[in-house]
Amino acid sequence: MQDNFFLKKRFKSSIIISIILLITYGAMLITEFSIAKGLASLPKAFEWGITNFYPNAKSLERLPNILEKLFETILVSIGATTVAAIFALAFAVMGSATTRVSPFLSGIARGFATLFRNIDIAVWSMVLLFTFGQSSLTGFFALFFVSFGFLTRAFIEVIDEASSSSVEALQATGAPYMTTIFQSVIPSSIPMMLSWVLFVAETNIRSATLIGILTGTGIGFAFDLYYKSMNYNAASLVVIVIVLTILLIEYISNYVRRVIL
Repeated sequence: MQDNFFLKKRFKSSIIISIILLITYGAMLITEFSIAKGLASLPKAFEWGITNFYPNAKSLERLPNILEKLFETILVSIGATTVAAIFALAFAVMGSATTRVSPFLSGIARGFATLFRNIDIAVWSMVLLFTFGQSSLTGFFALFFVSFGFLTRAFIEVIDEASSSSVEALQATGAPYMTTIFQSVIPSSIPMMLSWVLFVAETNIRSATLIGILTGTGIGFAFDLYYKSMNYNAASLVVIVIVLTILLIEYISNYVRRVIL
């Protein structure tokens, strides 16, 4: 019986793998992609990168402008994350099975979280471009919507896991609803919530770089401008600054997580 089960499982897995391989092969035929040509072009690609993609003395003159754009990107990312966290906390309290006021409001809160979380940030940017045009506000709202959806879902799970027993204890003593929230839910959940906020802030700084290409703002726009004008030395300096910034922020974020958890 057990052997038949494993045989059926292997058969299904083989079918799925075969379908994936057929789809991949079909896509290669349609797009005229050749693995051999791709591998053969790697040496030339590395050679071009070594000879063109490095900062020089002239590109270093643009460093103050690049840092200014980077600072703008970081501010937009942190601002969107902070505002999203505040709204997410309110919706998470409504959506959590532990603290919900009513099933109806809980369903609305979870619905908003699902909607905003599952629409890609690039899609939000393109939609918002019609309203706000190429501006920092477009990037801010795109980051805000995705962060809000993600954090609401994460906060709901944190509240359900971290504070269910303490909430039940306070409710048994007849404590008011707001007292339960501020004396039990938030204190017991805040370390994990802060950890999620830091994670989203890191992600948003990375995403804001790409969003800047669409919205014409921040460090992403600086890279796009230099690259399209074939100023590869300045473009490479932008890339180096972005990488160093991401590594620094990740180090700070990990340190803060170790302190609060």
